[in-house]
Amino acid sequence: VIHKQIVSIPDTVISEEEAAQYDRQIRLWGLDAQKRLRGSHVLLVGLRGLGAEVAKNLILAGVKGLTLLDHEEVTEESCRAQFLIPVGSEGQNRAQASLERAQYLNPMVDVKADTEPVESKPDEFFLQFDAVCLTGCPRDLMIRIDQICSQKNVKVFCGDVFGYHGYMFSNLGPEHHYVEEKLKAVKPSEGTSDGPDTKKPKVDPSETTMVKKTASFCSLKEALEIDWTSEKAKASLKRTPADYFLLQVLLKFRTDKGRDPQPSSFADDSTILRQIRDDVLEAQGLASDLIPDEFVSYCFSEMAPVCAVVGGVLGQEIVKALSQRDAPHRNFFFFDGLKGSGVVDYFATK
Repeated sequence: VIHKQIVSIPDTVISEEEAAQYDRQIRLWGLDAQKRLRGSHVLLVGLRGLGAEVAKNLILAGVKGLTLLDHEEVTEESCRAQFLIPVGSEGQNRAQASLERAQYLNPMVDVKADTEPVESKPDEFFLQFDAVCLTGCPRDLMIRIDQICSQKNVKVFCGDVFGYHGYMFSNLGPEHHYVEEKLKAVKPSEGTSDGPDTKKPKVDPSETTMVKKTASFCSLKEALEIDWTSEKAKASLKRTPADYFLLQVLLKFRTDKGRDPQPSSFADDSTILRQIRDDVLEAQGLASDLIPDEFVSYCFSEMAPVCAVVGGVLGQEIVKALSQRDAPHRNFFFFDGLKGSGVVDYFATK
């Protein structure tokens, strides 16, 4: 896979039909950004509620190709926040059941369904894409795929929704190049009156300039394995969102049980979640009251509104990364549906 730097633009020709379809987007972020998007292939793993939102956003934005990868079958639980699967599809493969409605959103995007388990895919499978988005995956699998992709400059995104809580993570590599639109500074004209402000450059709201910038990202493994006993980490603990530690608890539940907490086994799963909470925080030298006991009431199932918010942010970040336009979120976004607010924060071991 050839990954182009920001100075080059893919040899993608935008047809008249595409120019009409993407007119609003081209006006928003420019033709060059849309060309980069139209030259991009994305892998989306997991077609539950969050996956459906991300798929919709990428298809409407106008990527070249989107592969929907999911080996699970449609169940009543998986349909609650999933609008791409038609009613009466229970028992069918989730990716295959989502394909028709997904393709209908934008016939110009090549949408494919892959029904094989993501765990069975060889390393080189992931390298044919420009970006890989993982939803509903176990922690170890996400770390493995992130390591494979980051070595070959494939952009990696992870996301999940647990009840009222949701998160996204991104790794765009050690050097992600992008452009940002800034208001243009205009030098004061000659002959203006003296004064302290006359020598300061003025900002003209009608003129903008494109500024090239670079952002650096760490691996998912580094982001999740912070030593909270270090003095630097302890000093930042007060301003660290509790959702970061809640994510660790929920990912460990997924690893231990091979599934997410289920409403049908609420009592048993709640007990297990509290025990995992105690174990995770104790192992990191942290007090268990960092995550209050009542957290178990708010992290079951996928809630459609939370999927919409997190899927919107996740889709936006993938579009920004592929089009190399605007500053990316570094490197976590956490959404708390109880508070109705989200936070962007950077976590790394170094």
